[in-house]
Amino acid sequence: CVTSDVQAACRDTAVTQELLKEGFHRDLLVKVELGEDAGGCAVAARMRLPPGIYVDPYELATLQQHNLTKAVLFPDVIDVEAPEYLAGDLLLLLFLEPDMRCSRCFRAAVPVHVRYHRPAEGTEEALVVLESPEVLLCCCHSRLSAECWEPAEVDTPCSSDSTRPCQWHSTKHRPAYEESMLRVPVGLREHSSLVCALTLLTTGLCSGLILTAACKYGHF
Repeated sequence: CVTSDVQAACRDTAVTQELLKEGFHRDLLVKVELGEDAGGCAVAARMRLPPGIYVDPYELATLQQHNLTKAVLFPDVIDVEAPEYLAGDLLLLLFLEPDMRCSRCFRAAVPVHVRYHRPAEGTEEALVVLESPEVLLCCCHSRLSAECWEPAEVDTPCSSDSTRPCQWHSTKHRPAYEESMLRVPVGLREHSSLVCALTLLTTGLCSGLILTAACKYGHF
């Protein structure tokens, strides 16, 4: 009975994520409600971003300079122009701030951007799947319940503006698995011939107009 009660308490930790706004530029909001008091601990969400979505490292650096977001991105050098099929996964450690409306609640948001996808056949949408984040705690001055938390392999200080090492912990009993689905509009392969023809026609027409203007008004 005691073991069951401990496991039930550990499972009380809940994590949710929401994609705010519309289009290719969104805000990813992460909210965590801990199952036990973790006063004095740093709380973070570790999430793996698939190739279809990314965080702009330059934008992230600007937000951190203004103390609007605290996060660590791996790798920290990203080709923001690459399409989905030429990009790789990213690992984001997002530091969460206390939610004043709830003593055990934490939250944070970070801007994310959708990459362009290949044209698809028979559908005008591609799916980007965001897995549920992993909740991490870093407590330098307090102890966590060994029944609920275990050491995690995270080589990052307790805050994004500190260099002092600290041991992170992850939940032994993971929250219910949830994932977010992002629908990305894509072109249709059936339209490729039409698009190529129109592009070639438009390019030729514009080139002709530029050449005509150069011959008429240019000085050679």
